[in-house]
Amino acid sequence: MDDFMPTVGVTSTHPADMLQEHAALPVWNAENWFYEDWPVGQRIRSLRRTIAEGDSHLFNTLVVDIHPYVQDQMFAEREGIFGRRLVAGAFVFSAGLGLVATNCVNAFSYGYDKLRFIKPVFIGDTIYTIRTNMDKTPRYKELGLIRASYQVFKGEGELVLYCEHLQTVKYKNPADFVGKTEK
Repeated sequence: MDDFMPTVGVTSTHPADMLQEHAALPVWNAENWFYEDWPVGQRIRSLRRTIAEGDSHLFNTLVVDIHPYVQDQMFAEREGIFGRRLVAGAFVFSAGLGLVATNCVNAFSYGYDKLRFIKPVFIGDTIYTIRTNMDKTPRYKELGLIRASYQVFKGEGELVLYCEHLQTVKYKNPADFVGKTEK
């Protein structure tokens, strides 16, 4: 079994505060991709996730979102324009991005652009996300900038959210980018 090759992109972080034999094991669900490894145009799709009443309520409680459209069933049914409670847009954003998030030890979030809540999401809706690597630019001495779009869909393909995620990602070979960076 020691000849087993880990999934591409999975490596160990070799923590010093762990048994050496454990630290040498590949880390599940943690990638070690570098800037050079992110192909422009690559698209991935997440698994689906149904947003339950408890998920929505817990998120609202954590962020103190008590807007009647997300917390008050009677208001939403009787006075709200949708006739039922919404899932908070911030939760749709968080859950949607989480569905395609990587645990890449070389990538760091730089920010988000063009965040749009296109259609409402309701308790009980099922969402999934498509991530597309849009472009990449050498940026700093040790890090390049990657832009990816995130499209969150509900049901059988109704677009509900769009945004672009900027990430800085370490170069595998920083010397290859000398004189090509912006900063």
